[in-house]
Amino acid sequence: MRASFAGVKYKTYLLFGAPGSGKGTQGHILGTIPGYFHCACGEVFRSLDLTSELGKVFLSYSSSGQLVPDEITVQLWHKQIQSMVTLGRFNPKTDSLVLDGIPRNEHQARMMDGYLDVAKVFHLSCKNRAKLAARLKRRALHDNRLDDANEDVIRKRLELYEKESKPVLEHYGKNKLVLIDANQSPLDVLREILSNL
Repeated sequence: MRASFAGVKYKTYLLFGAPGSGKGTQGHILGTIPGYFHCACGEVFRSLDLTSELGKVFLSYSSSGQLVPDEITVQLWHKQIQSMVTLGRFNPKTDSLVLDGIPRNEHQARMMDGYLDVAKVFHLSCKNRAKLAARLKRRALHDNRLDDANEDVIRKRLELYEKESKPVLEHYGKNKLVLIDANQSPLDVLREILSNL
């Protein structure tokens, strides 16, 4: 896979952590800072037309708490980035990309290596599963994300994170990793991220 912008890889910061760790909150804030473009893979999926072929595939996986197949995920992500470049919302020459929710496993990380020049990986760590579950349920109510309200789906997502997503950290290596305690207030988490950009 080659980057779509004249062979140049996108300078990237990854927000990484379990579901409910605060990646989306931090990504949204960082995306308001000039020179940073935030792309949340979950938002890309949720904006799909669920009656389309791709939308139906996404729904069949997400409603049972499973990850969408890697090829579809990376294809959809790349299509979204290309459209943002075309619309002038993301300029790969001057902007840094802030990703959350992708890559979710080592295979996706390898697939995306041709596109990304990863500067840092911010690992928002929260070992308290009850706290993560509570955050997901609050988010379900606030954002009308019904899949986040189901206990079985939450449990399955957290198990998938431990089994498939956490090994992504090793793919990027310790030199790029910044460990952040996600139990802190969102403001304190943001301070730590900004101090490491």
